[in-house]
Amino acid sequence: MLNKLFNKTKRIPSTYQEKLQPQEVIELYTRLTLHQQAAMIRLMARNLVVKTDNEDLYGYELDFDVVGAMIEAKPSGSDDVVET
Repeated sequence: MLNKLFNKTKRIPSTYQEKLQPQEVIELYTRLTLHQQAAMIRLMARNLVVKTDNEDLYGYELDFDVVGAMIEAKPSGSDDVVET
């Protein structure tokens, strides 16, 4: 038991690990569930800007939800009902 405490193997930081090839990334993504894919898109969207004619929409301003068999992205706070 004490042997386990003192002989911990050190994990290599992710920045030093070998990078995945593009095909490996695609293969991994296809094996994820829709909820896992939505979580992955949330992480990737931090570096995303969607440019439209009227405005720039940044990825961190989007909410990603699973609706049926699709992942839906909508601006944060768009669920609010506006009363006039």
